[in-house]
Amino acid sequence: MNRMMITATNTLGQLQHKLDSIGNNIANVDTTGFKRSETSFNDLLVQQFNNMGDKASEIGRQTPNGIRQGNGAKMSQAQQVLTQGTLKSTSRDLDAAFTKPDLFFTVRTEDEKGISTAYTRDGAFYLTPTGNSDELKLVTGDGNAVLDEYQDPIIITGSLKDLVISKDGQLSAAKDDGSIQTFNLGVVSIKKPQFMEKISGNLLSFPGDLNVQEDEVFDTLNGGLREKISLTQGSLENSNVDLSKEMSDLINVQRQYQFQSRAISMADQMSGLVNGIR
Repeated sequence: MNRMMITATNTLGQLQHKLDSIGNNIANVDTTGFKRSETSFNDLLVQQFNNMGDKASEIGRQTPNGIRQGNGAKMSQAQQVLTQGTLKSTSRDLDAAFTKPDLFFTVRTEDEKGISTAYTRDGAFYLTPTGNSDELKLVTGDGNAVLDEYQDPIIITGSLKDLVISKDGQLSAAKDDGSIQTFNLGVVSIKKPQFMEKISGNLLSFPGDLNVQEDEVFDTLNGGLREKISLTQGSLENSNVDLSKEMSDLINVQRQYQFQSRAISMADQMSGLVNGIR
């Protein structure tokens, strides 16, 4: 196959990944607590051809000796960008939004692979019956159980009268009998978002097959570390997707895609001309 075709084909496949990332960002522009992904690219291996046998004849040359042929580019990373999204007031007791960009709630998810722990910025919480008429469980909009500082689901017992979420992430449930039940919401501070895996719109997980430890990627804010928590009740965080930027990036990638496709067409035409020479 023509070298130009190989290079262009390699790059086309990687540009498709960037298109997918941009499309996912745009699709989640209205998803609460969503964090956009940003892709970066690196060149594939470059082949060096030393076509000049006598380097002495190259004295005064302004460019490096030989010929370098590339093989296209590859997407090296798709990283979560944890910039703070704007806050919108809802005046709802079960809505909470972080005011620091690195903080995430801890939730429990369940799928065909089993039960696992995930992390989200979506603070739109709800109460759902547990099957016991005297108990209510705190969950997200997707039905995932919200965990406390001990990684246990938050279960509120008794007849509920009022709910208050403090700045440091403490949930206080006032009962009709005057008693108060308190929980510390499970919160982590993610230091290295590049190691986190996105499993749905606003849910992140920590892959267990990486050669890093959990404490290198995020800190669990318990005990004295809870003073680092900063959230506000009655508000939700919008996504940090800038729609105008995403559309500009989309146009640029489409132009690059067209350029690589045109390179394949030109290489095919050149091969046809060579094969037609008699």
